[in-house]
Amino acid sequence: MVVIVGATGTGKSELSLGLAEGLSASGIGAEIVNADAMQLYRGMDVGTAKLRVDERRGIPHHMLDVLEPTDEASVADYQVDARAAIEEIEARGAVPILVGGSGLYVSSVIHDFQFPGTDAEIRARLEAELELRGPGALHQRLLELDPGAANSIGPGNGRRLVRALEVIEITGEEFGFGLPENRAPWRDALIIGLRAPRETLVARLEARVRAMWAGGLLDEVRGLLPVGLGVTASRAIGYAQAIAQLNGELTEEEAIAQTTALTRRYARRQVSWFGRYREAEWIDFDNPARFGRALTLATSP
Repeated sequence: MVVIVGATGTGKSELSLGLAEGLSASGIGAEIVNADAMQLYRGMDVGTAKLRVDERRGIPHHMLDVLEPTDEASVADYQVDARAAIEEIEARGAVPILVGGSGLYVSSVIHDFQFPGTDAEIRARLEAELELRGPGALHQRLLELDPGAANSIGPGNGRRLVRALEVIEITGEEFGFGLPENRAPWRDALIIGLRAPRETLVARLEARVRAMWAGGLLDEVRGLLPVGLGVTASRAIGYAQAIAQLNGELTEEEAIAQTTALTRRYARRQVSWFGRYREAEWIDFDNPARFGRALTLATSP
């Protein structure tokens, strides 16, 4: 199994396509498994930079468009489905290439995560507290109970803070999901990380957000609203701001600026998360030899 990770805007999809083509030219089949949580949703294409079918170069892709926007994504469900797809690819004699920037989703596949159940009463109480007091209060409590998880999640991700505190209350143990280096591997994997200088990445992210608006994000969201969006989909970076713009709550420039700021913050979390993958082979995102380097790594004994 090959795993391609990195921050938003570092060219993970392009590298995965190039690697798959290189493997195919060497007589080795390859198929791609998506590990971007928002690309699981049907109809959420522009704002997630999802490759169109005609952009996939005939390479089979898995774990794309498997949820309705009204569904709630579950990393535990994703783990089961993604691992099943990987095992089916391997059974066909091909190489699975897991690619994406959703750190917990990637880690759920490549590390031996076990997901505790949920408790409706505890969850409802924590969600009510989140609504009343905001994520900062929950983050402060998590800092006291599990500093590693608190620092990994950050003070703004209310849903994950609720989940972490729920797990701690149910199990009496640390949340621990934010610490992939403490988990045993699910199976052997080559992990390739793409990196970019901070100033370069910031410029690329701003251009990417503006391209989303120019590429029809508002029209995409207009089409989704009558069907409905669930909590996860409606809060996705870019989609929440597009909804606010359509509702007259933000101007276009305000929506773009807010999306850019949130994307930069998300990219910083990605860099931190994947930086803990000690076994990763890191390649500069703009290295002209990156495709050849990835192919060499993937075909080395």
